[in-house]
Amino acid sequence: MADDRTHVQDFFTVRAADWDSRFPDDGPYTAAVDALGLRRGDAVLDAGCGTGRALAALREAVGPEGAVLGADLTPAMLETAVRAGRDRSGTLLLTDVARLPLRNGSLDAVFAAGLISHLTHPGPGLRELARVVRPGGQLALFHPVGRAALAARHGRAITDEDLRAEPMLRPLLAGSGWHMDTYVDEDDRFLVRAVRIG
Repeated sequence: MADDRTHVQDFFTVRAADWDSRFPDDGPYTAAVDALGLRRGDAVLDAGCGTGRALAALREAVGPEGAVLGADLTPAMLETAVRAGRDRSGTLLLTDVARLPLRNGSLDAVFAAGLISHLTHPGPGLRELARVVRPGGQLALFHPVGRAALAARHGRAITDEDLRAEPMLRPLLAGSGWHMDTYVDEDDRFLVRAVRIG
């Protein structure tokens, strides 16, 4: 696991300073947060928060009485979030989302932008997210670019073996404590909403 963590940190450390310029529009993040249906006072985690792009929208959704946490494994990403002032919207945690320092069922929802592709072991990672969410709580797996557009950007063809393909993701979520409620894969966004089983 240490090698996997180091690989993720190395990948994101060199990209942290200009990460936001890759996806400069905050609108898709706000729309994805809205899809969670958060309520005032809810507790929500931005898992793999990176530079904290979604933290302001999450804070707006849960209000001042709610709790917003942002967890990321890469110090440089969290430093960029602090420089951008995004730490004012939530508490930042330097931690691996596959081993969260949170109590069972302590959250109402998890927002995860781009996370699924960077989990070395997606099943256990999704189970850990389920562990910290109350039964009936929500999960949003989001990316501001759909599968086909992202594959084209990286010079690959889209395939059904892609982890984010619905036939792959639905059973993975089900085996990890989640029920897939919504699946959207369009050029300008990828959004899966799931509900915590139990």
